[in-house]
Amino acid sequence: MNSSNTTVTELSGSGDLVYGCDYNPEQWDPAVWPEDIRLMKEAGVNLAAINIFGWAELEPADGVLTFDRLDEVLALLHANGISVNLGTGTSSPPPWLTAQHPEILPQMADGTRRWPGGRQAWCPSSPVFREHALRLVEQMAQRYGSHPAVTVWHVSNELGCHNALCYCDISAAAFRTWLQRRYTTVEELNRAWGTSFWSQRYSDWAQILPPRATISALNPTQELDFQRFSSDALLDYYQAEAAVIRDHSSIPITTNFMVAAHIRNQDYWSWAPEMDVIANDHYLDHRLDAPLVELAFAADTTRGLAQGKPWLLMEHSTGAVNWQPRNIAKGPGEMVRNSLGHLARGADGLCFFQWRASLQGSEKFHSAMLPHAGTDSQTWRDVVGLGASLRKLRELAGTTVHAEVALVFSWEAWWAHDQESHPSGDVSYLSQVHAAYTALWEAGLTVDVVAPGAPLSRYKLVVVPNLYLIRDEHAAVIRDFVDDGGSAFVTFFSGIVDENERVRPGGYPGAFRDLLGIRTEEFFPLDPAHPLTLDNGSPASLWSEALRLTSAEAILSYATGNHVGTPAVTRNHFGAGEAWYAATVLDSGVLKDLLLRAAVTAGVVLPEVQSGLESVTRRGNGHEYVFLINHTTEDRKHRVSGLELLTDEAVSGVVVVPAGAVRVVRTTPEISDTHGLAQGRKDAGHDSH
Repeated sequence: MNSSNTTVTELSGSGDLVYGCDYNPEQWDPAVWPEDIRLMKEAGVNLAAINIFGWAELEPADGVLTFDRLDEVLALLHANGISVNLGTGTSSPPPWLTAQHPEILPQMADGTRRWPGGRQAWCPSSPVFREHALRLVEQMAQRYGSHPAVTVWHVSNELGCHNALCYCDISAAAFRTWLQRRYTTVEELNRAWGTSFWSQRYSDWAQILPPRATISALNPTQELDFQRFSSDALLDYYQAEAAVIRDHSSIPITTNFMVAAHIRNQDYWSWAPEMDVIANDHYLDHRLDAPLVELAFAADTTRGLAQGKPWLLMEHSTGAVNWQPRNIAKGPGEMVRNSLGHLARGADGLCFFQWRASLQGSEKFHSAMLPHAGTDSQTWRDVVGLGASLRKLRELAGTTVHAEVALVFSWEAWWAHDQESHPSGDVSYLSQVHAAYTALWEAGLTVDVVAPGAPLSRYKLVVVPNLYLIRDEHAAVIRDFVDDGGSAFVTFFSGIVDENERVRPGGYPGAFRDLLGIRTEEFFPLDPAHPLTLDNGSPASLWSEALRLTSAEAILSYATGNHVGTPAVTRNHFGAGEAWYAATVLDSGVLKDLLLRAAVTAGVVLPEVQSGLESVTRRGNGHEYVFLINHTTEDRKHRVSGLELLTDEAVSGVVVVPAGAVRVVRTTPEISDTHGLAQGRKDAGHDSH
């Protein structure tokens, strides 16, 4: 089973959009449960995730299993028409297990152990942990594998959130096995890792360790391969649980991804094909300059992982979280805007952590659908209102988002880009990805986030920010896309190394040198406090290059610094298309203008959207559904005709979106097919600038 044959709406049990919650009945007296169920029905909840952290409840001592309370909760939910997302309960081992087997505890790069008392205190490679966890999973699958309430299995929880990287001896042995499968011989590993540098050449597999803390810089390829191994180790663990479940159950299986700015250790492009449905957890991150834009990026990335099909938001919050330096509650209408923002970008289900706010534990100040204040609260009224809105939007189920612009994003490029001993420690991969995405978001352009090597023929413009590491065959996909008439916009420090962190000789930007029609001899990082000025008067910060043109033309050049007159932004006609290059960190407004210019010449249809009004369109059922989300304190207008689904009002020509509100208009346009989009790209002319 995989994501291609399971729809999100099946999980609701009724085919409706999913409206769900994490429910932790083990934290409450059973006398509270009937009230919980009554209020869930009032809110419109149709999917409850249970037993996520249930191991110690189900198995209070080694081999002593008790399912009575879980049986009762399942029966109660089923009797009231609420489907169940059933957790396997293995995300955190119970105290008896770590007391009996302290060797399962994870070890950090400096050799110190991490102790129980929190969550996920286990080594992903531990056979002892796996033995006990799979024993519990088998009992769960045998007992509930055909339970009528269960519509989806939830393996573990947020795999790798805390324990993604373990450096213990067990992990070291597993790492060596993984390396043997990848390289076959020690000689090939030596070649791939460049171990002739610093006398690192290995003569036996037993000599190889994880990249533990050293007194100097580490081998970059060793670090990169350990990231790959660690992602694969957790994926292998997921597959082990899934295999046990499938022996006893035909119910779909998934786990919750964490596509978010602060999580980077899982390469979800390799995980996604193993899921029966793609699910993601996302929380607004107030540590970022633009948390709202990051929400959109995460949603678009999750849709990319789902290959454009609808996906499930497994967790988000009604208000504040508990783990940021400042845990800020959401303002009026913000929860609804956030939720419907995910729906606009392809989710067919919205779930919250958590149902009832905890009274104890480290998450007691994490918001919930039913807050500490109870039902006499704005949060509860918003929760009930959102449930009613989803019922009004049920016809959107199965519709999809269509984009003419793609952005290439890579977890392994992220791992490689942000290592030490690079030209500048001031430049991070994700910040540059977010900068490019933010410019597109502010321009109102809908973006598909895609993996390196993904097919590009349906797009007109492909944006490639800071893709430091790329395989030759994946670079060829971008080259062929441009050659065939597409447009690419590449930013600095891209194409530099191959999959083994080996620099491509002959001048930067390596894999993209011919495509871009440029050649860079040296990088010149800039002090953040001392940007240069471009010939249009705008700043150029953090990065500059000694770049010369081979076939490209200069669009912008440096007006100050040691390389006055040197191109900073270029454009190259290549085959039937064109390729742009930004060799510095541009002012956000300049970057937006250049991306818009590239989009126009590529033939992208530009939206007419007022500032602060987010617009995304889903298609299906012979209709377009235009989501309009007003993030401002003033009313906004948008040209559209059709039926506004939330108010059930006809719209003729213009819809008014009140301050802080959301409107969803069903229209019936002529929808271009994929061939038409591609042909439009090929036929688009180039501007004369």
